[in-house]
Amino acid sequence: MSLQGWHDIPGPYTPLGMKVGIPRETEVGERRVALVPDGAKRLLDAGAEVLAERDAGAAAGFLDPEYEEAGAVIVPDVFAAADVICKVQRPSEEEIGRLAEGQTLIAFLQPLTSPELVQALAAKRVTAFSMDSIPRITRAQPMDALSSQSTVSGYKAVILAASNLGKFFPMLTTAAGTIAPARVLVLGAGVAGLQAIATARRLGAVVSAFDVRPVVKEQVESLGATFLELDVEGAEGVGGYAVALAEDQHEREQELIARHVAESDAVITTALIPGRPAPVLVTAAAIRAMRPGSVVVDLAAEAGGNAELTEPGATIVKDGVTIVGETNLPATMPFHASQMYSRNVFTLLDHLLENGELALDFEDEITRETCVTHEGRVLKEAVAA
Repeated sequence: MSLQGWHDIPGPYTPLGMKVGIPRETEVGERRVALVPDGAKRLLDAGAEVLAERDAGAAAGFLDPEYEEAGAVIVPDVFAAADVICKVQRPSEEEIGRLAEGQTLIAFLQPLTSPELVQALAAKRVTAFSMDSIPRITRAQPMDALSSQSTVSGYKAVILAASNLGKFFPMLTTAAGTIAPARVLVLGAGVAGLQAIATARRLGAVVSAFDVRPVVKEQVESLGATFLELDVEGAEGVGGYAVALAEDQHEREQELIARHVAESDAVITTALIPGRPAPVLVTAAAIRAMRPGSVVVDLAAEAGGNAELTEPGATIVKDGVTIVGETNLPATMPFHASQMYSRNVFTLLDHLLENGELALDFEDEITRETCVTHEGRVLKEAVAA
């Protein structure tokens, strides 16, 4: 049903429990939606009510009739009607102004690098949960939105590399002769890197990979790639992320990587350190040494980039090398990215719900680590870059 507001509904309609609102994303280029119709149905089964803004999921391929069929109610203003607002991107200033005291917000908030946003949410007395703060523990895996969206990014990075490279990825035997396969180098073997390796291998490329964490070697090799032994070993920090190397180690890392970059047709970089700028792994000199027509896809562009010449948000050509610095690849595959993110959001909400209402237990690690602001207090501080 399409309604002017849940509180004006006549007849047999009876509000259920907690009201979960799905707004349409407003950031330029963002096509994902926080909850797809299947997620809405699951929430209804869990005792909540779901309110969706008109065309909230249209850009991702999920239309209003699908939400209505799932049991959601289409309303003109979910901020005015909902107890919980579920978003993908952080709220804009205008959206922060529409939030009410006591509301709950779930989104990618990046609290470690967004102190002004966190303070603004605390000032509004909003209870905010950041999907990029889900602890990487076994029982939280179905909520791990960073991993789900990194899977999308790793896959799309290879597609972009293949489309920008003037060569075939697989080896081909043709009447015109045999064509050698493309050589792909993946820097960073986290979720995005492993997905990139798997996708490039499926397309027939010869793939090698490097990570400062030796523990990932077995995973890299299990996907059919060669793990580069570069005599640079770093530590693994909280959540499985790599810890920044000391300056002398980092310089040696750059030198060793440069040799392999020069031999590669496509380089995909994925190295990120939470709360800090991305480490520069591919120097300008290394890019100049690549063959003309080669490609670099920098998945760390949003945090400054792993390649020295990356321009975040742009695709450029430098010294004959195409450098892709797109900052939101999951939004370019909104259907499946939204499905995966929706499952993450639903699982978090299901964890927080009790009898259809939010019941926050701050003794629980998931609740404690994910909650950014509550009752006017900042619970997760920004860190120095």
